[in-house]
Amino acid sequence: MASARGRKGVDRVSTTATGNAAENAARRFLEARGVRLIERNFRCRSGEIDLVMQEGTTVLVVEVRYRRDATLVHPALTVTARKRRRLLPATALLLRARPELRDRPLRFDVLALCGDLRAPRCDWLRGAFDAGDVW
Repeated sequence: MASARGRKGVDRVSTTATGNAAENAARRFLEARGVRLIERNFRCRSGEIDLVMQEGTTVLVVEVRYRRDATLVHPALTVTARKRRRLLPATALLLRARPELRDRPLRFDVLALCGDLRAPRCDWLRGAFDAGDVW
């Protein structure tokens, strides 16, 4: 089976597989710390939320970023203002779709993973940004 080529000739099949593996590793990391999965890959016209988790009563919108080698750029630094702007309407749509989450505290986190995804180094940036940081 031939794989589809995306932007800049990147193989989308391997990129998707790597993204899924990174999200699985992120989920395991967070669950090992008592955080519970609510939803994974919430997709809407505004974009996608990688992980929706719960820590205590707080709803976490988690952006997962992975770099095999973070020597030049730490994965957390790749969460651009554009990406943050897209997460806001996606989160609004999530809360519309899941009304039981509306009255809970909400936090935007980034989980940056580096190295081998079987045992990555994980940097959890709690409250990495808020609605005022997107512009």
